[in-house]
Amino acid sequence: MAHGQCVAPVSGGDVGAKEARLSIMIGGDAAAIATVQPLFQVMGKNIRHMGGAGAGQHTKMVNQILIATNMIGVVEGLLYAYKSGLDLDEAIAAVGAGAAGSWSINNLGPRIAKRDFNPGFMVEHFLKDLGIALKESQAMGLSLPGLALANQLFVAVQSQANGGRLGTQALMLALEKLNNIHS
Repeated sequence: MAHGQCVAPVSGGDVGAKEARLSIMIGGDAAAIATVQPLFQVMGKNIRHMGGAGAGQHTKMVNQILIATNMIGVVEGLLYAYKSGLDLDEAIAAVGAGAAGSWSINNLGPRIAKRDFNPGFMVEHFLKDLGIALKESQAMGLSLPGLALANQLFVAVQSQANGGRLGTQALMLALEKLNNIHS
């Protein structure tokens, strides 16, 4: 008797995994998913069956594209705040509660302000995902210049000493280097 399959990429980083708060994006056979649903419920609360084979992976790519392009905005905003003399923690608190609020500014912004580039998700793994997203988008005939820019900036982070082993918030290092700013 053949059994169905499912693939279930996750989002939420190391903290989400430790606290069982992962977002789980499942693609595959509904019967197979029902069989392992109790396991998914132990790992996270936002569990979505996105469709057939490949749908979970495509949803993960949507997630990674959004994170990559959002991180450019977060880092540019914080670099602007720094250069204009603002207190970074106060700036993060002000904008994080408004329309510019995001998981990245509210969780990674304070780490950037403290110069904490330890990984929740390593740049080298993020670049693997961005490469997949670029390849898949090209296969679909899509031009995603924000994704391409983010990929190049994260490559710049990886090229720095041990940069691939740093967290995605280390994108700040590439923008500081680009602007000749040494914090």
